[in-house]
Amino acid sequence: MKSISQLFIFDSMIKLITRFLQLLYRIWFYLLVAIPIIVFFPLLLVLTSSERLYPQCFWFARNVWANFILYGMFFLPRIEREQKLEKGKSYMLIANHTSMADIMMMLRASKNPFVFVGKKELAKIPIFGFVYKRICILVDRSSSQSRTAVYKRAKRRLDQGLSICIFPEGGVPDDSSVVLDRFKDGAFKLAIAHEIPVVPIAFLDNKKRFSYDFFSCSPGMMRARVHKFIKTEGLESSDSDIIKEKARKVIYDGLTSE
Repeated sequence: MKSISQLFIFDSMIKLITRFLQLLYRIWFYLLVAIPIIVFFPLLLVLTSSERLYPQCFWFARNVWANFILYGMFFLPRIEREQKLEKGKSYMLIANHTSMADIMMMLRASKNPFVFVGKKELAKIPIFGFVYKRICILVDRSSSQSRTAVYKRAKRRLDQGLSICIFPEGGVPDDSSVVLDRFKDGAFKLAIAHEIPVVPIAFLDNKKRFSYDFFSCSPGMMRARVHKFIKTEGLESSDSDIIKEKARKVIYDGLTSE
């Protein structure tokens, strides 16, 4: 009986230590997000002051900020490509959304400057939110007026030669067992309206490495698979459901084939 009791105590201590280390690891993530923004704050003020400077801002986000976080967390990003993005061309980038690291991995997946369409609630995050609201297209999903405004802002950015990134699930599923939630229409209607290819991207390890479950995190490989693009030329708005389900199937098959 004594040995069983000792094993129970030992097991409890190991779990407690593991939880404590995971807590520190997650706090470290938030520090890594904030440090480059604080250090380069004067530069970011300049780069976010004008849409004309957005390509330079994107370069900083992709090559400095995202790398600082990913490698600082001991994540090893690897991008697998079935098709390559063409320089100077606009795309609609979409992916599954399960982790705060999705933003960094999306930045690593595309050298073509793109603008995120994201929920306005993220603008409330200290430090990160300040830059986020200055460079992203914010949407209040409960407001039809806000959703309409997104189309206008996205059109202007596409006319500037940029791409657009949307996580079409519309948020992170509350049920962590859900592999891939249903997709919203917005990304696909926008892609059809501007006749730009839809680029389905599957984040294969983000959920395992750094999910929204506070005590679910570990270093290791982080893969993003860029699947073949889906063409939208000549399609009508009524075809958005077909493109939406096709894109969802591509990403779902990529996630479940592992």
